Amino acid sequence: METDNKNKQQIDIELSEKVAQGVYSNLAIITHSPTEFVVDFVRVMPNTPKAKVKSRIILTPEHAKRLVFALQENLKKYEQLHGKINSTENQNIIPLNFANPTAQA
Repeated sequence: METDNKNKQQIDIELSEKVAQGVYSNLAIITHSPTEFVVDFVRVMPNTPKAKVKSRIILTPEHAKRLVFALQENLKKYEQLHGKINSTENQNIIPLNFANPTAQA
C-alpha cells in the first residue's frame, strides 16, 4: 500500500549566505492588527539610549499561532536535553540598560 507521501508537496528552501549569518536580537516587540502580526527584533546595547529594529517579520494570525506552537515544542525539546531555562515570563519589564560589570583585578 502506498503512503500519502506521494501527494505531499516539497518546497525547495534556499538559505543565502547573508541570511544564514543571522541577526542577534535581545528584545522582540510584537504588535498586531486584525489581519497580521508584526514582530520587530531589536538589539539593545548597554548604556545606549537608542536601539534599532534589526529585523521585522510580518505573519498572518494563523502563521503566528503555528510559530507559537513550534517554539513551544522546540523549547520543550531543548529543556529535555539541556535543563530548564530560567524565565521572567510574568514580568513585563524591558531592560533598557544593562548593569555595568564590576571591575576585577
